[in-house]
Amino acid sequence: MAVAVESLLTAEIAKPGRYLGNELGAVHKNWDAASVRWALTYPEVYEVGASNLGHIILYNILNAQADQLCDRAYLPGGDLAAKLRATETPLFAVESRRYLGEFDILGFSLSYELGATNILEMLDLARLPLTWGERQSAAITEIPLIFAGGQTATSNPEPYADFFDFFALGDGEDVLPEIGKVVAQGKAAGLNRVELLLKLAQVPGVYVPQFYQRTESGAVVPCRKDVPEKILRRVATPRPEFSIGLVPFVETVHDRLTVEIRRGCTRGCRFCQPGMLTRPARDVDPEQVIKTIEKGMRATGYNEFSLLSLSCSDYLALPAVGLEIKNRLKDENISLSLPSQRVDRFDQNIANILGGTRQGSITFAPEAGTQRLRDIINKGLTNEELLRGVKTAYEQGWDKVKLYFMIGLPGELDADVLGIAETIRWLKSECWQKGRKPMSFNVTISNFTPKPHTPFQWHSVSTEEFSRKQELLRAEFRTIRGLKVNFTDVRISAMEDFVGRGDRRLGAVIKRAWELGAREDSWWESVERAYQAWADAIDAAGLSWQYRKVAAGEWNIFETQSDDSQAKTTKEILADWDLDAPLPWDHIETGVSKRWLKTDLKKALEAVVVPDCSFDACYSCGVCGSEFGHNVVVPPLPIPEFYGQPQAHGEKVQRLRVWFGKLGDLALISHLDLLRLFDRALRRASLPISFTNGFHPSPRIAPANALPLGMTSTGEIVDFELWQTCDPIEFQTRLAAQLPTDLPLYQVLEIPLAAPSATQILDKAEYVLTVSCEGEESGAWQDWIEQIQNTPDFPYETKTKSGKKKLVNLRERLFELELLETNSQARIRYVGSCRNDGTLLRPEHLIMMLEQVSGKAMILLQAQRLKLVLQSIG
Repeated sequence: MAVAVESLLTAEIAKPGRYLGNELGAVHKNWDAASVRWALTYPEVYEVGASNLGHIILYNILNAQADQLCDRAYLPGGDLAAKLRATETPLFAVESRRYLGEFDILGFSLSYELGATNILEMLDLARLPLTWGERQSAAITEIPLIFAGGQTATSNPEPYADFFDFFALGDGEDVLPEIGKVVAQGKAAGLNRVELLLKLAQVPGVYVPQFYQRTESGAVVPCRKDVPEKILRRVATPRPEFSIGLVPFVETVHDRLTVEIRRGCTRGCRFCQPGMLTRPARDVDPEQVIKTIEKGMRATGYNEFSLLSLSCSDYLALPAVGLEIKNRLKDENISLSLPSQRVDRFDQNIANILGGTRQGSITFAPEAGTQRLRDIINKGLTNEELLRGVKTAYEQGWDKVKLYFMIGLPGELDADVLGIAETIRWLKSECWQKGRKPMSFNVTISNFTPKPHTPFQWHSVSTEEFSRKQELLRAEFRTIRGLKVNFTDVRISAMEDFVGRGDRRLGAVIKRAWELGAREDSWWESVERAYQAWADAIDAAGLSWQYRKVAAGEWNIFETQSDDSQAKTTKEILADWDLDAPLPWDHIETGVSKRWLKTDLKKALEAVVVPDCSFDACYSCGVCGSEFGHNVVVPPLPIPEFYGQPQAHGEKVQRLRVWFGKLGDLALISHLDLLRLFDRALRRASLPISFTNGFHPSPRIAPANALPLGMTSTGEIVDFELWQTCDPIEFQTRLAAQLPTDLPLYQVLEIPLAAPSATQILDKAEYVLTVSCEGEESGAWQDWIEQIQNTPDFPYETKTKSGKKKLVNLRERLFELELLETNSQARIRYVGSCRNDGTLLRPEHLIMMLEQVSGKAMILLQAQRLKLVLQSIG
């Protein structure tokens, strides 16, 4: 059953455009024709979820299945969540607007250790049982199968095992359609919930926790014979064509087209879980990357694209691919961004593909402040390479660089911590040129937390040491100019470590933390609330002793030996710890063997650097083979001639004035979102919009006036200035083809460039208001209208831009007023001032006048702007 979204999504809800489900790229399939109905539910706010590449790819792949339907849902903002609870309305999917409980499968992305509380919040808002046990015994027979995927789900699903019917481990592109087919067959055969889950447990990559149990030793083993002892992580070939999809109305966290160029990383950084969980490395065919971006930029209208990989610089075709794309899109004012760069591979070729009219920030991650510690963690970066990369960025025009470091790494001494400050001082002194602004740095200091399936998974850190080392760095950083530093909160790092390497006993902790208010814990605004909730939940579960080990440091195989004992050999140190003891995640077969992780830990103790097996010899981690595949590396390609950085067209040769409407759901799109929508539609239509000058060129789009959020209109005006002439009728036809139907174009006229803009000559606006006043008959409304017309003064106190109070007469701003009709409500038309110098008569002003003459409270039910009126010139 569809939810009455129109009653929930009003102008009072923050960014209601998040929940409309009608953005470009949204897929609307026939509900009744689908054999399986999915809802991919991203447990973060829309701005995060709708720009997540994995979310977009899986949404597109599932909707490409002829008999499967995939909708979406996101964590609602606090205001909408409160409204859902107050109205007893279950959480809904954005496209079909159906309750989540009506779907066959709900899939959650679990990519962060503390993210499960957001999932519980969404399940509670959907009015669904939180645990698989409750769902199995519920009186309601039709409850969706609820599963999780993502990096955290793959690395260690045990802390979350109570909440999910199954987990999808590894890459989802192949396994999710297979799951859909099994569910469709199970529905057709009339299987019950347990029978269907047993069928799913036979699918490689699917883990059904209710068929497994934790033993006294800590191992997780099957509790029935017909399920596999180990669950295989799925590996899929990247499919960049499915990256082209959603183009949200609202600005998102990654507001651009993102295309994956390489999946997997074999650098072997010993702290890095993604590098271990995504092997083998798989390069995407360069021509496929180029075609996808060229097609995607024109299909979406984005002005920026990003190439994505765990280590983009290890995609050896990057310089050739990046320059080829920039050359092809040279005249379209488009820029490229990349995630954190391998500083040792950063050179002028990569600098060229990153530059442009909107040169973005550049990020490097040295991780450690000394060569000794970088060797222990197998970073594979020398001081000389670090300086060369940063210096190249400075010489290519970057005055500010972001750097990422970690503290608390295994083997770290105070000298290594202070080495971070020394490294920054050294880089600043080396990157200096007379007459030029000196290099500045934005530095993030993260707290190392050991992760499952890495060589450091047996290590433990001390949060007390984190705090001490942060203070060491703060004291050092005070002496460095041009430095902005952000420290990760120690308390949240401790919680991530505690939950990320936990077992099934933590299910009670997660549930209690959510009950106590833990959610959106990755946002800094929530830190105090989140920490207290998690701490209280740990106490309630009787696991405080376990958490205290994290606070004090459970053990550290790198710790310095005391003075009265001889230093131990690597073999003796390892013998002190039972590295063969069962771990909660040992039943997850990632391909990287536990034997190899122990071997690499030994090499870390000896500060031995292991080379990247994508470009060097195999070191037998266990991944390569028939189950997981092999490294696929594209060799370097010839680098095309660089045509130069793109320049935005700033010429103004024509101005077109457009009259348009803003109807239906688009009333819930803000003014800034409307400008973004026009910009992208112009790009998709290949219309020659002119750009402003400056560091961040903007399209010359000038609406006459901002329409208030929630108000519809049939008479808006906007000026477009072009760098090439275009026939007005052709402009209207091409632009209208790229706009939603609720944004109709009524008329396009050419206006002389020397004439005033619509913004300058805007004079009046005509509105129709629907107003309610309880218990009043139609005759009273006409009397009140006449009283307003006959009253010469309606004083109103306003403020100038400088903040000074000013008394104005609203009656002087009212030109026409009439009652259109009355029944239980009144419809009133008026024409009032609407100038951009602040001389306005807003709908709320007329409501105030009605209340003044009637002595009664009025409710504005609806406002519509019929048209804007420009001053006649000459």
